[in-house]
Amino acid sequence: MTTSFALLPGAGGQGWLWHLVEADLRARGYDAFAVDLPAADPSCGLPAYADTVVAAIGDRTDVTLVAQSMGGFTAPLVWERVPVRGVVFVNAMIPRPGETAGDWWGDVGSHEAMLAAARERGYTTEFDDAVYFFHDVPDPLVAYMNEHPSPETDAAFGDPCTFSTWPSAIAAIAGRDDRLFTLDLQRRVARDRLGLEPVVVPGGHLAALSHPAELAEAIVRST
Repeated sequence: MTTSFALLPGAGGQGWLWHLVEADLRARGYDAFAVDLPAADPSCGLPAYADTVVAAIGDRTDVTLVAQSMGGFTAPLVWERVPVRGVVFVNAMIPRPGETAGDWWGDVGSHEAMLAAARERGYTTEFDDAVYFFHDVPDPLVAYMNEHPSPETDAAFGDPCTFSTWPSAIAAIAGRDDRLFTLDLQRRVARDRLGLEPVVVPGGHLAALSHPAELAEAIVRST
């Protein structure tokens, strides 16, 4: 039986952000597939995102969910509906049952941690994609993203992440240079909510684009 990795994107829902990791995992012999979420549709929220992932999984039976950023709020709605081998959170918003993505930021103190790191490390506290998302991503990939924007409607931020159980296998991976969700923040949240230490990989919030080989290796080793 071939292990499958369902690669869930964060806000904006672009599975393309996983394409380099997806290719690396496939080259290793795994069944890896990135899922596009209907994030631009104002009528869709977390339940619709979960529907999309469940449909993409189909009849696969040995699936690990790999959830990046806001994808952490989609993953629980999926594992409540289909059997999964486990979940790997990557620079993720790790939820508590019933929490909304809109509340998560304040609940974990994300914004305060982001500002404190910016002041300490000497980059702007004014939010800018180039500073907080693209700072370590190769220029051609940044150009592609700028040419293909991925809006996220407000709907998913207000949907409660309703789940009652956790998968038997859980791991977290944190980008050492993540400026959106700082490493200190991710370590604290993983300890508080999962009782574990995240695996640290090089790269920022979009490590799947800046350090895909290292991230793919960490995903495999975490499962």
